[in-house]
This record gives sequence, structure tokens and C-alpha cells, in this order.
Amino acid sequence: MNNIIDILYERGFIENTTHDKELSRYLEDENVTCYIGFDPTASSLHVGSLVPLMSLAYMQKHGYRPIALIGGGTGLVGDPSGKTETRQLLNSEIIEENICGIKEQISRFIDFSEGKAILLNNADWLSQLRYIPFLRDIGRHFSVNRMIKAESYKMRLKAEEGLNFIEFNYMLLQSYDFLKLFDKYGCRLQLGGSDQWGNIVAGIDLVRRMRHETTFGIILPLITTSSGEKMGKTAKGSVWLDSKRTKPNLYYQYWINTDDRDVARFLALFTFLPMVEIKKIEKLSGADLNSAKTVLAFEATLIAHGDKEALKAYHSAQSNFVPRPVPKEILPSSSIPRNGMEREDISAYMNATLPPIRAEIKGRVVDLKTEIMADSTPCTYINEDQLKAGIPAFKLYHMVGLANSGSASRRLIAQGGAYLNGKRLELFDYLITDSDVDNMEILLRAGKKRFHKLKVKNNN
Repeated sequence: MNNIIDILYERGFIENTTHDKELSRYLEDENVTCYIGFDPTASSLHVGSLVPLMSLAYMQKHGYRPIALIGGGTGLVGDPSGKTETRQLLNSEIIEENICGIKEQISRFIDFSEGKAILLNNADWLSQLRYIPFLRDIGRHFSVNRMIKAESYKMRLKAEEGLNFIEFNYMLLQSYDFLKLFDKYGCRLQLGGSDQWGNIVAGIDLVRRMRHETTFGIILPLITTSSGEKMGKTAKGSVWLDSKRTKPNLYYQYWINTDDRDVARFLALFTFLPMVEIKKIEKLSGADLNSAKTVLAFEATLIAHGDKEALKAYHSAQSNFVPRPVPKEILPSSSIPRNGMEREDISAYMNATLPPIRAEIKGRVVDLKTEIMADSTPCTYINEDQLKAGIPAFKLYHMVGLANSGSASRRLIAQGGAYLNGKRLELFDYLITDSDVDNMEILLRAGKKRFHKLKVKNNN
């Protein structure tokens, strides 16, 4: 199966297309350029942006040239698509700051070296537009009657706040983007979420009217979990691609917690593993399915944050939670370590498999092996003197944030959900002292998945 349309359909990337037969013929050409727009409303993309990012990455892997277009110009207007109220208008300084963060994240998915892909900002041409010529040359091709039938506009027109004039112009600006990319880069294909259907069709129509040429659209699905939740949303908020907003170990845990029903689907969408291996996952259950979740978490973290952070997150999870060995026959193309280890075995494993590697990171020479082994568990530093007198367990759990209050700490311990260095606490007022220190650390656990490490500082 070499046709990119078949590949994208099989992996779950396509909800709809325009000009089906013509599009398939067009994609047989070796000189294909496609694009997706990214809205700079925040300094980071989140997991909900992974479908467009991965679809561009797949296009590139199959020989096509992707354009990642950041909406520095359209971001000043605000996209009404999928919103029931007006977006807060951002100033140019905030948008520029957001663009810097987004560029770095996109570069982890797309290779921009040697002209293999193009990264653009539509402010470069939209900010130069003259209003009257734009209305005469571009605006005259748009029918208001047709525009208000677009789903994004219909939703807003029915909302109490309505649709303001600046947002009404968004479709014209996005369509003009497609025209500019067609003229300068020969781009004939735009990909976008289902909320962008009206804007994509309007761009196709504008190129047809002004250049008498056929362009195409691929509509990507808006992914929800099998439980109906929006992708990338948790009780604590969005799961960001910026490691400062969502630490790689928490990003890894997000994928570990994938619903059993979603594992194969998410492996197809969010990894580069072959479909022949992924299809076998649909038949797994129990421990084997948990192993597949471990591979999903590792591969997704590898793509978003690099091999070093993926290894750190993997080994942190293996040491802090019940280890999940990954048999060689489960998704064998994955580069995940295949040793199922207990916590005390991890250091030996790392020493055996990773020779010392000296490298310079941000001007500092480090041993990459040591960096990978560094634990990514949340931690608090505490002076040794504070432990000599002893701290009641319920107070300590509240202090480090494993419980919201002292009474919540007491309930946690009374219900058997609190652990000290792997042993269940029986008494809520148990005094945690320096005798509980192991290698200058104390490991606290609440429930099955929440850990906190106390790192003890010697006062001498």
C-alpha cells in the first residue's frame, strides 16, 4: 500500500476529502506541496494538535513537501470556528512570543532542513494588505449568502453574542493564504480539522476563480476518546507539548492512562509504528494490552520530546509503578527497552546498556547516561534537621501536595492508600524521621499513581 490517501485513511487521519479522483491522481506526482495552519493563541500546542502535526509528518515521510503555516496575521483577527463566543484578541507582542514556542514544537515533528519543509508566518503578507485593493481583488469573489451558511458562522450567528465583523473576515484571510501559497510555492493541498471545512472550501473556490486551477482539501477528524472526552484534556487541564507546561514524565503518563478501547487507534495516529503490527493489538487484553500502552507512551513521548526524555520517563515509571515488561513480539518495531525490571534493577540495566556518553547541553558538559537516569518524579528538598524531630505522616502528605488538607491526609492513610518507601502506612500520626531516609531520599506514594520524593539535604 503506497498511496498516501490509502495510508492516511487506514491510520484514521481522513474524515473527508474534496475532488476524490483528482486528488488521488495529484498525489501520484512527486512534486506535491501541502499545508496546515496553526493558530498561535498560546505559547504551546497541545495534544489536540497532534493529528495535524502527525498528518504533516506522514506526508513528509512519503516524499511530499509540507508547509507549516503559523497564523501570526490571522491570530490578530481570531478564528470563530468551533467557538460560541468571541476569542480574546491578542496583541502582536503576545502572538510573536507564542509563535517562538510553537515553531520549536513543530520542528520536533517536521524536518525543515535542506528545504524538506517550509515554516511560514502569514503575518508576512497579511500585515501588508491594503484594505480597498483587498476588497476589490479578493472580497468581490465571496458571497455573503454562502458565507453565513458555513457551519462556523451559523453557530456564532445563533449564539447570544453573535458574530462580529472582524471575525467575519477570517474566511477571506484564510482563503487568501491558500492563494498566496499556491502562487509562491505551487501548493495545491490544504489539510485541516473538520471545523475548518468552510474555510478550506472557500480557499479552493478562490484559487479556482482567480487562477482557474484546481486545488484540494483533506479534512482531518477532531479526535475524542472512547469515553467521549476531548483529546488532551485532563482533570488538571490541557496536556501541552511544551515540556515546561507539561513535564515529559506527565506527558508519558497521559498516554499510559489511555482507555483500552483507544490503544490501537492511538498507536495508528500518534506513532510511526507499522499498521501490520498495530492491527495485532486489537486482539490483546490484560497484561499484553498494558504492554502496548507502555509502547504507545514511549513512542509518543519519543516523538514529542526526544529519546532522552522518553527513556527518563520510561525508567521513572518502571521504578515508581508496577513494572510493565514489554515482550519482544508486541510492536517489535518500537525502540522501547524490552527488559521488564524491578526498581532496584534499573540502575544496573542502565549501566549495562548505556556506556558513558559525554555531550554538551546548553553549554554544560554532561554524561547523557546520568541525565537519562535522573528521576523525573516530583520532589521537595528537606533539611536533615527537620526530620530528626519527626514529622507526622498526615502533615507531610499535606505539605508536599499529595493531599489537599490535613483531614484528607488522615482519610488517605486510614483507607490504606498511603505508602512510605513502598510500605503501607498504618497510622496517620506515624512520625517520619531520619531513620526513614534511604540514600538521602524518602519516597511517598498516594494511591497507585501519585508519587512524591523527599530529597534530604545534609546540613554539614
